[in-house]
Formats: sequence, structure tokens, C-alpha cells
Amino acid sequence: MKNVLSVSGFIMILLFVFSFSGIAMAEEKAVKAECIEKCREAAKQIKEIGLDAVLKKLSDKDGEFVWKDSYVFCFNDTKILAHPVSLIVGMSTSTIRDSNGLLYMKEMIDLATAKGDGWVNYMYVNRKSSDPNPQPKTSYVLHVPEEQVFLGAGIFE
Repeated sequence: MKNVLSVSGFIMILLFVFSFSGIAMAEEKAVKAECIEKCREAAKQIKEIGLDAVLKKLSDKDGEFVWKDSYVFCFNDTKILAHPVSLIVGMSTSTIRDSNGLLYMKEMIDLATAKGDGWVNYMYVNRKSSDPNPQPKTSYVLHVPEEQVFLGAGIFE
């Protein structure tokens, strides 16, 4: 009987610990203000140390521009220039669609070219999630006209 109680007590402790770790993981979601801040910081660094140096930083999956469940990426009006998932670097921005067919990279370019910055909503399959269904995502986009590039960072809603 004593072993049954100690096993059930151990299970209760594990459940208690995991319930708090779930809360901590839920808090690890990026927020809109962080997306804006990180994009502006990348733009500032482009002006200070140059585009090529910042592109290397943005491509570093363990670098300063990857945080919580988000990251900063860079593109121009034709292709992805830097992204922590290197497989998409070089992809054409004119062909990237969301699950509803929206050319969301084109939307980002059009918005930031016209207004300087803003938010674009689209449906995205989160490859880090076990859920294969598209999820609503919104990305902040910032135009860096001196270099004719755009910086983006997004959150799942």
C-alpha cells in the first residue's frame, strides 16, 4: 500500500510541475510590440553596420532576431534575402501564397511601400506545431528604403 501511495504521489507532483511548465510555454508567445521593436532594431543595425552584416544575423536561427515563437526576416521586391529557415532564402516573393491563395508577401511589399510599415493578416501552417491546419497569422512589415528591403516579423493569433 505504501508503494501505491508513493507512486500516486509522484504522479501528482509530475502533473503539478507539468501544469506550470505549460503555463510558462504559453507565455513564450511573441507579441506585436516585440515584432515592431525587433524590426526597428534590425533596420537601425542595417544603417549602422550594413545590410550584409544584418542579413547574416537574421539568418542565424540562434541569434538575437529569433525569440520566443517569432523571428525577423528580410526580403526585397523579388526574393527572400534572409530567414532563420534557410530553405526559403532565395524564394520568389511573388509566388508565396497562404493556404487561401493570398500572395501575402506581395501584400507586405505593397503596404510597406505605400505606408512605410503596417500589418498583414494571412493563414499560415505553423511547421513547429503538430497541427497541420492553417492558423491566422499577422506580420508586421517595415520598409527600409535606403536599401530597398523590407523587414518582417509575425505572431500567430
